Amino acid sequence: MIRGIRGATTVRNNKEEEILQETKKLVLEMVQQNGVEPAEIAHVLFSTTEDLNDCFPAKVAREMPGWTYVPVMCMREIDVPNSLSKCVRIMMTVNTSLEQEEINHVFLNEAIVLRPDLVEKEGD
Repeated sequence: MIRGIRGATTVRNNKEEEILQETKKLVLEMVQQNGVEPAEIAHVLFSTTEDLNDCFPAKVAREMPGWTYVPVMCMREIDVPNSLSKCVRIMMTVNTSLEQEEINHVFLNEAIVLRPDLVEKEGD
């Protein structure tokens, strides 16, 4: 079965080092919480808000063991007024035997406001 794993995080500054560091934390947490191996990943979409443009966050995938052939792509989020700023979002599509309600979506830093219902689920 193909399932999507959602993740999001925020940074304080539009600086490559910080964006990559926080994105890597997010990706590692997503794969760890869901027991994902690189060969099970169909593709990963990375998006950023308009205020993040110092680097491509998908660059972290190229540094991860086993991720050489994982297709990744970066894009912009819709610029909605009053939305969360300095945010990196990820949609990881994977082959898994997990049911939808068993998927652990990961929200770090200020991004927990995006889906507090899912963050609370993980803390149960």
